[in-house]
Amino acid sequence: MSDAVFQETTAQPRTQSVPLAHLSLEIGHLYMEDYAAGAKRLGEHFAEVRVWADAVRASAARRAERPRISTCFLIDDYFSRFSTPAELVPMILKEAEEAGLVIDYLARESACATADRIELAESVMHRLVESPPPGSHGSRPPVSRTGWLANGERSPSTSRSALGAVKGWEPPQETAARNHSIFMDVELWSEKDGRRLWSCPFLAAVWQLARLGLLRHLGEPVLVPTVWEGADFPQEWDRLPPVVKLSDTKAPFSAYRTCSLMPNRFVAVEDAVRLILDQTDVDTEALRQVAERSAAEGMPVPAAVAQRATYVFYEEPGGFSEAEET
Repeated sequence: MSDAVFQETTAQPRTQSVPLAHLSLEIGHLYMEDYAAGAKRLGEHFAEVRVWADAVRASAARRAERPRISTCFLIDDYFSRFSTPAELVPMILKEAEEAGLVIDYLARESACATADRIELAESVMHRLVESPPPGSHGSRPPVSRTGWLANGERSPSTSRSALGAVKGWEPPQETAARNHSIFMDVELWSEKDGRRLWSCPFLAAVWQLARLGLLRHLGEPVLVPTVWEGADFPQEWDRLPPVVKLSDTKAPFSAYRTCSLMPNRFVAVEDAVRLILDQTDVDTEALRQVAERSAAEGMPVPAAVAQRATYVFYEEPGGFSEAEET
């Protein structure tokens, strides 16, 4: 008896490809506290970023004769909302321009949670695949229940056996440790009053997947840029499209690789982002499309998605620190 299963070809959605640049260069991912500090703080940020942006562009030119590089800027409108797009966006663009920078694409961080009625963060959460270390006994609940994702086995709690003996302390273990473990346990969300609040690292992981051209919903691309043609920006954040194209660049929003220029207070967040990317089951067809197209251009991408994301962390002018945020 045959075990063949027949399906309509339309039952499996086709994964649509997206335009891809060589590099997506992020020149800003700041908190609302940064904006509240005023135009001077933004000017200092962009002046510092310009130095590193020039270096990144020079590096890209060594790999491609005419590299396609697009710039992007992410505004935090998820954890807090400061001012309005009508007031804030022109200030950002003005300070960037005075530093000699152009922002091609501007995105809202809340769009990494929900955009165009699609629960993007929820979708990525369902694609998480935990990698338990050898010998683990499965006592830890799955990430879908706990909201915590680790790169190994956490230190077990001290307990008393049936015979009354107290089990001693055991260290945590990184799954892919080299000589010694670097163990991380990342909170992906919290809940309050029945509402889920996604963590900054998890939203940033969604952001990286979008910039790498690897996010799909039923085979369709998400966070597709909208060309902004209006003279004035809206008064409400929810009326600003998830991703806005602000320049006439021909370089697409998504790219084979990403580079993010950030203050060094984001180091821990981005370490967590890479952990999340390493345990995300990315759309297989989207991965194949990017791999084939990058190889055809003589710029093959690493197999590991996290390795496609690079960073420049810099010391902030004026000694701005986490202490000032609180």
